[in-house]
Amino acid sequence: MSYGWNDVQRIAEELAEQHPGVDPYSVSFPRLQKLIEELPGFDKTSGRVGEKVLEAVQPLWADEID
Repeated sequence: MSYGWNDVQRIAEELAEQHPGVDPYSVSFPRLQKLIEELPGFDKTSGRVGEKVLEAVQPLWADEID
């Protein structure tokens, strides 16, 4: 099942699984966007990405690895 830009919790979970040991706050927004777009099942055409979405993902991703 695919998911998209509005699924920030799912994105955070997938990032934690795919990139263990990465500090979410050390990843630049362009790099974060690329990491998200490369996640399995992610549909990058599923809406628009913006800084607010990326800002929302970072703390959720950090929570997933704590």
